[in-house]
Amino acid sequence: MFDLTGKVALVTGARTGLGQAAAIALAGAGADIAAIGSQDMPETAARIAALGRRFFAIRQDLGSAFEGADLIGAVTGTLGRIDILVNNAGIIRRSDLADYSLEDWDAVNAVNLRAVFQLSQAAAADMVQAGRGGRIINIASMLSYQGGIRVVAYTTSKHGIVGLTKAMANELATSGITVNAIAPGYMETDNTSALRQDAGRSRDILARIPMGRWGVPDDLATAILFLASPASGYVTATTIPVDGGWLSR
Repeated sequence: MFDLTGKVALVTGARTGLGQAAAIALAGAGADIAAIGSQDMPETAARIAALGRRFFAIRQDLGSAFEGADLIGAVTGTLGRIDILVNNAGIIRRSDLADYSLEDWDAVNAVNLRAVFQLSQAAAADMVQAGRGGRIINIASMLSYQGGIRVVAYTTSKHGIVGLTKAMANELATSGITVNAIAPGYMETDNTSALRQDAGRSRDILARIPMGRWGVPDDLATAILFLASPASGYVTATTIPVDGGWLSR
């Protein structure tokens, strides 16, 4: 039910963290991997190769102008097809609301929301034309449910991800394409380094997590595999929290 042999998955932001873990999990299930990132990804490439899968990297800053069809075309031109898209890449910029700049607002929403729409639109067009169905998986956040503090653009973008997931799912369901999201809890990634280094904030966060620890990227592996696999063929338009119980408190 979780065999992805013969499939091709595109993962954005796969150099480290959640994206790298997703790419490795999908490769471990048999998929070849394409990845988009603003920097080279030698560690990810080596780990995918060690699993015996093909790896194709595209260097692209998703906050800059790009054509989604060009990037998807590069994937299909090199690996032959695209079956799974994982929109993981994201950035966060912190500032008080009164001081939050339009530059930061635009930068965050460009990567976290606009790029997701562009890549999803292009990937879905290819999937529909191929007639094989497909899977689109978006990475949401606990701040898809909550407001947070000093992260107004990030919160807005992650609320938008949930709405975009539902809207795309409604239009693509008849083509056999499912669109879902995963909302990670507080994970040990680059985006949370400032929080983890703040002793007071880290203590308060851990006190609210019933499991009593920060999540790690590998905690998302089973959710990624489920939503990418044939096992989830009747699951669409939903967001799955992987949060150690955070939302229950």
